[in-house]
Amino acid sequence: MAKLQPLETFSLQETEDGYRLLVSAVGGDNIYVSITSEQMDEIIDSLDTALTGEEETAGEDAFDDAD
Repeated sequence: MAKLQPLETFSLQETEDGYRLLVSAVGGDNIYVSITSEQMDEIIDSLDTALTGEEETAGEDAFDDAD
């Protein structure tokens, strides 16, 4: 397994095909990754789950709490 390095830079740019993600570690090389819109949705869902500790339930987005 690769040694984990502290995050130095995180950058996201929208492209015609989706997104370009730049990640670099302290003292490490830059890594550019192409991401589709579907993959970005999965990343957002994963981050939301990690931050809230709650999985989105099926149909949850159909309800509007703004009323």
